[in-house]
Amino acid sequence: MRIAWFDCSSGISGDMTLGALVSAGWPEHEVESLPDRLGLEGVRVRVSEARRGPISAVRVEVDVEGPRQPQRKLDDVTALLARADLPPRARERAQEVFRRLAEAEGRVHGTPAAETHFHEVGAADALVDVAGAALGIEGLGIERVHAAPPRLGRGQVRSEHGLLPVPAPATAFLLEGAPVEIGEVEAELTTPTGAALLAAMVTDWSAPPVFRLERVGTGAGARDLPGQPNVLRVLIGESETGAGSGGPARGRVAVLETALDDENPQVVGALVPRLLAAGALDAMVVPSVMKKGRPGMWLIVIAAPNDAAPLARMLLLETTSLGVRVRHEDRYELERRVDEVDTPFGRVALKIATLPGTGERAVPEFESVRAVAERAGRPLREVSEAALAAWRARGERTR
Repeated sequence: MRIAWFDCSSGISGDMTLGALVSAGWPEHEVESLPDRLGLEGVRVRVSEARRGPISAVRVEVDVEGPRQPQRKLDDVTALLARADLPPRARERAQEVFRRLAEAEGRVHGTPAAETHFHEVGAADALVDVAGAALGIEGLGIERVHAAPPRLGRGQVRSEHGLLPVPAPATAFLLEGAPVEIGEVEAELTTPTGAALLAAMVTDWSAPPVFRLERVGTGAGARDLPGQPNVLRVLIGESETGAGSGGPARGRVAVLETALDDENPQVVGALVPRLLAAGALDAMVVPSVMKKGRPGMWLIVIAAPNDAAPLARMLLLETTSLGVRVRHEDRYELERRVDEVDTPFGRVALKIATLPGTGERAVPEFESVRAVAERAGRPLREVSEAALAAWRARGERTR
């Protein structure tokens, strides 16, 4: 698996991210072509070499030569990105970044996300920064993003709303649940755009697994900082665990636990599928004996680290729990994909796992099996066995 680790010791902004990706090997012409691909008139992107303290880096700047950019709302930005010449995955990631920005700005100003004007982050430079970061991540083949806790800075920053405290209110909302550092520098180190990129891209805030370092990119911030180089570094490489290396991939998950001894079991039973719909990777309920011998339930939720905070909030709001324990653990994961096969009863979905060095293993998806069995009026086991037989037969034909 190709991973990237962002070193945010001097914070992060959109232009620093673009510079780091170009420095890491993303072609300059790709970032320079962004205004045309986004349909932005009078906008030009310049890529140059810069020096911040003792470190050489790539500086990316967006020049707006035409009329003042319009104030855009979320729907305007979403529509602009939908029309843009971007691959589907990059478009979706860019739209997700702006969705998070809209929600954060809405919380700051007390307005619905859809009604929030982006101001600075709806301008041409932010559109180029966000779309470019999404395109660069895809162009460099990065599948998983890790990051060090970003430094936020302190003091005040001037905006269209006047002076704002640092970290800017939107930045603080965007990084809720993430580890951060304030630092000693009186400056805005992490911008709202940079925070939104991290919130949307980072799958794990912990140190990445062991990986073979292949590329290092260094992006320059707009100015020099006292006492430290104002750069963002990105380290890119191939994880040394995974199907290609003969072993399972190592990932990181959050484990949420809470014990319930005064909750209606029907409430918990209804909550489990809602937790899964909200992003949990797995959820389970274990009967247990609580203090004073009372019967109770142990509710366990497995989630991506970035989803831990909203899922914990959901548990606290929708159960009688007074506290949720959260810990982060490594886990080894088999690569998997979903496939479909034709059976005499209908088309059935299967989950295919890649086994290190020994081929693949298929398991029919239960909901798919149940739907096909109900339509055909056949037993579940018969439909499941027919799906496995069809999958094995297809494998024999392709050998």
